[in-house]
Amino acid sequence: MRIRLFLLGKTRRPEIRSLLDDYAARIRRSAELEIVEVREDSAASLRRLEAAPGATVILLDADGTRFDSAQFAAWLGRCRDGGVRELIFLCGAAEGFPEAIARRATKRIALSPMTFSHELARVMLAEQIYRAFAILAGHPYPK
Repeated sequence: MRIRLFLLGKTRRPEIRSLLDDYAARIRRSAELEIVEVREDSAASLRRLEAAPGATVILLDADGTRFDSAQFAAWLGRCRDGGVRELIFLCGAAEGFPEAIARRATKRIALSPMTFSHELARVMLAEQIYRAFAILAGHPYPK
């Protein structure tokens, strides 16, 4: 399974970039991962979101489905084992995603009922993806 994190805006803070890179390296032990950061104001860069047939596009949205870590791992496992070839997670900037892009999402999930900066939300998403794979593998990390 391929996972793509489609991030609107750049991750500028070096400490957050370091965390994101660390979790990305961990995820790559379990799945192919691509992180795509695009400029917020560029229509051309937003066209880089090309979903292959059969891809599942997931928008991070405060009103989306709420999972605990075990539920998220189970969902990710069902996607992986059910033949989903690509998961594309859309993580917007402070203003979210333009509606034209948001409409392309086939699923909406919430990381938390609390509000986080868009840069921190990226790290939290990457950590939860890594945690899900660790849960699925029976690794002691999640405990």
